[in-house]
Amino acid sequence: MNTATTAPATAPIAARTAVAVFLIFAFSYFISALVRGVTATLAPTFTAEFGLTAGDLGLLAGAFFLGFASTQLPLGSALDRIGPKRVQLAFLAVAVLGSAAFALARDFLGLALARALIGVGVSACLMAPLTAFRLAFEPVAQLRANSWMLMSGSIGMVASTLPVQWLLPWLGWRGLFWVIAGGLLLSMLAIARFVPVDRPGASARAAIRGGAGYAEIWRHPTFVRLAPMGFFHYGGLIAVQSLWAGPWLVEVCGWTAQQAAQGLFAINIAMLLSFMTWGSVVPRLHARGWTAQGLIARGAPFSLAALALAVLLGPQAGAWVWVLFCAGCTVVALSQPAVGLALPAALAGRALSAYNLVIFLGVFCLQWGIGLSIDLLRAWGWGTLSAYRGGFALLWGCCLLSYVWFLCRAEPADPVKLNSSA
Repeated sequence: MNTATTAPATAPIAARTAVAVFLIFAFSYFISALVRGVTATLAPTFTAEFGLTAGDLGLLAGAFFLGFASTQLPLGSALDRIGPKRVQLAFLAVAVLGSAAFALARDFLGLALARALIGVGVSACLMAPLTAFRLAFEPVAQLRANSWMLMSGSIGMVASTLPVQWLLPWLGWRGLFWVIAGGLLLSMLAIARFVPVDRPGASARAAIRGGAGYAEIWRHPTFVRLAPMGFFHYGGLIAVQSLWAGPWLVEVCGWTAQQAAQGLFAINIAMLLSFMTWGSVVPRLHARGWTAQGLIARGAPFSLAALALAVLLGPQAGAWVWVLFCAGCTVVALSQPAVGLALPAALAGRALSAYNLVIFLGVFCLQWGIGLSIDLLRAWGWGTLSAYRGGFALLWGCCLLSYVWFLCRAEPADPVKLNSSA
């Protein structure tokens, strides 16, 4: 592989500093994932308190991702110009305000607007560290760090299930969001104190002056090939994990809110273990010369089969089926560092943020779209089971088409391999 696109743009940081930086960034991403996933656990509470329809619930959850997606292009440019530390601090301040506003909201509109503001605020929690890793880590270390960052997010998703359910009688959902605001403030203090300031290198400044940017990213073969899977498959994973698995277990399987929280706990534990495994096996895959695209090609059909199984089984598709689907989808997460590695380090922030924009637009459209399709099918006289089956069958069809697109696109001339010497 051309080392110009894979070598770190700056000198690697000391191992002890690298570990500290990783852990601090991982803590903020943990909180981001917790607040992202908590809607699935709180869905019965919000539905009862505010009288929400399935479409309303999808819009409330999706507002987070709409706010998140709206910042991705300016975020990418800011990461390349300013550096991850200062960008992360500025965005987290917005997340603190959003969490406070959510805790104080009195109606659906207030909840939705505050949740969108939270989405804006935590939108740098993955992109900032991935940009930092792209600048300072070797390719294999980047792929491993990416998997372990996603693992920390899975811990946050786990925390959004049973632990949140246990805390609700003492804190209430409003108190929970005050605790989240406090955690975000603590994260800001740690970043300000311990993360080194990362200044763009000469190559980044030259790229900015020369006008290099998103046009180059949009048309890059790796981006074009992976974008539909990012939108539908990766976006579908997050839409299910952070919202629709919960209502499926309650309305289709007939589980109680407590049982659904236990099911979501199992799903997110499986996600955590999956990302931990990816982080551990990357060196072995690296030694064998695997490509990220090759792994996606071989792994994605497992999640497609699991989603089809859920539609077919209906009420018998309990948490174990969604464990298979979500764990199977984790291979698609390799597409994110693959896009970052395929482009020059000077464009790292913009490349990662552009792809993240695709993913989270997908999450917003799919979370809301599944809810709207369920409401529409019910309005046409379909029962709850049939409506849910129809909504998820639509998701399956979109994921299948994105996989076919991926297979039909020619492998880029310079594929992103897991060994930097390729």
